[in-house]
Amino acid sequence: MSKLTGIFTAIVTPFKKGEVDYSSFKKLIRAQLDGGIDGIVVNGTTGESPTLSKEERERLLLFALAEASNQVPIIMGTGTNDTSSSIEQTQIAKKLGAKAALVVVPYYNKPPQAGLVGHFTAVAKSADLPIVLYNVPSRTVTSLKAETIVTLSKVKNIVGIKEATGDLGLTKNIIRKSKKGFFVLSGDDATYLDLYLSGGVGAISVLSNMAPKQTKSWGETIKERPKETKKEFVKYKGLIENLFSESNPIPIKMALYWMGIIESPELRLPLVELSTENKKKLKSAMKDCGVL
Repeated sequence: MSKLTGIFTAIVTPFKKGEVDYSSFKKLIRAQLDGGIDGIVVNGTTGESPTLSKEERERLLLFALAEASNQVPIIMGTGTNDTSSSIEQTQIAKKLGAKAALVVVPYYNKPPQAGLVGHFTAVAKSADLPIVLYNVPSRTVTSLKAETIVTLSKVKNIVGIKEATGDLGLTKNIIRKSKKGFFVLSGDDATYLDLYLSGGVGAISVLSNMAPKQTKSWGETIKERPKETKKEFVKYKGLIENLFSESNPIPIKMALYWMGIIESPELRLPLVELSTENKKKLKSAMKDCGVL
């Protein structure tokens, strides 16, 4: 299994006139590799997975794999709120060459914990591919409970979790009780360093789209130099808050556009461009951090 720890970028999907902008996507991937990022997640929430077609998802994965050229592992988001569709997408990800699958808690249909165990177990058994659970109740409503995660950690192929609740108590509980080797990645930029200090081993980050070098550096130094690292990180607090002033990836796309990394901040409906008021705040925060 490829190393699945460290900082992974939940990469955006650039659009231009309604179509995927592969020129910008290439430039963005190049910036990640040059910044020393540990891996890339394609077709995640930040990549606007709900509005990508099957063909687009597959081409984006193949494009990322070709550009990364085995320099870093590529994880594919394959989770849906339908177990059969999640299985199909996971099997395709394996066939095309993804190093792991990120599988989100099923949204909208609000399954009980027993249903979550059944869902993730079925997906894990469907393909010989490492599975990373994704717990993000702010989007899915339903949340994986600690005991459910512990149960799933014992399932073959389920290797870790992207924990996006920001609940460090839950993180510690997972690490303490889960099967040895099961890892926790942060899905919350604001608290990812605290997760490192609580036993986590990395993050799947939005911030790293625009600041890969800094995001990775802080993860590398937080345990050896916690005070100094947190002091540096605090300078980016306002920027991180502004990256989530509206639904992700609305602000990060605008930031990448201003930085000249992508050609357009375009999103697909029902997402729309960042509001005028929040543009001003985001631009100010970027200037404060020296990234613009």
